[in-house]
Amino acid sequence: MRSLEDLWRAYKLEGDRKAKDEIIMRCLPMIKAIASRFAIFASPSQDVNDLISAGIIGLLDAIEKFDPSKKASFKTYATYRIKGAILDEIRALDWVPRNVREKAQILENAYAALEQKLMRPPTEEEVAEYLKISVDKLRDMLLEVQGAALLTLDDIVLDEETGESIREHVVDKNTATPEQKMAYEEAKKLLARAIEGLPEKEKLVLSLYYYEEMTMKEIGRVLGVSESRVSQIHSSAILRLKGKLKMMKGELMPVFERKAYV
Repeated sequence: MRSLEDLWRAYKLEGDRKAKDEIIMRCLPMIKAIASRFAIFASPSQDVNDLISAGIIGLLDAIEKFDPSKKASFKTYATYRIKGAILDEIRALDWVPRNVREKAQILENAYAALEQKLMRPPTEEEVAEYLKISVDKLRDMLLEVQGAALLTLDDIVLDEETGESIREHVVDKNTATPEQKMAYEEAKKLLARAIEGLPEKEKLVLSLYYYEEMTMKEIGRVLGVSESRVSQIHSSAILRLKGKLKMMKGELMPVFERKAYV
């Protein structure tokens, strides 16, 4: 069986349309799996098939733009494009109700304020006490805001007055200068530091969900907890990260002024 790279070369260099069709068929199970995993962030009106369609568009984009000289495999590059297309589809509808966004903001502010005060990640009990609610109520809120617990480049605002976000400082890696590539590496280190500061269970959930690409249900089986509990832990991790990145704005701004890239 030919590799995806071989199929891509047959299509791009020889004009073999059947090779392109085979790439799509081979990647379709991966697209469906990614769409199913990210469906928890989608609008109730968005069917998983909508996300699959967006993922296919991302794959087609990858087929046309893949550059083997950049050393990444086609599958790695395609996965990146597929995920981006699906997340763009979810964000485009911006379905999260205002009251849910407000609750997410309250939680994010609470995590950030307590971390600044305690100089460590606050526990659930400490966050609940700060908000004057029970731990059960806090967990209910974390479940309720799961649709808003999605961290994007637009969420990291560098200038509150203009609304300028990190997205506006991102350039294509194919045209990035050595200085821009250095800025990217510095930004990665800062983001890694923010993740490293999370509680162990939250780091584990992020790792299993985003790197091992497990579903919430599968992670629940690994941790011995319910799927809804995994969702709560995930929401908590993302809201903590948003708060951490806001606090790190002073370190991020000089990096992105030199332009990072993706």
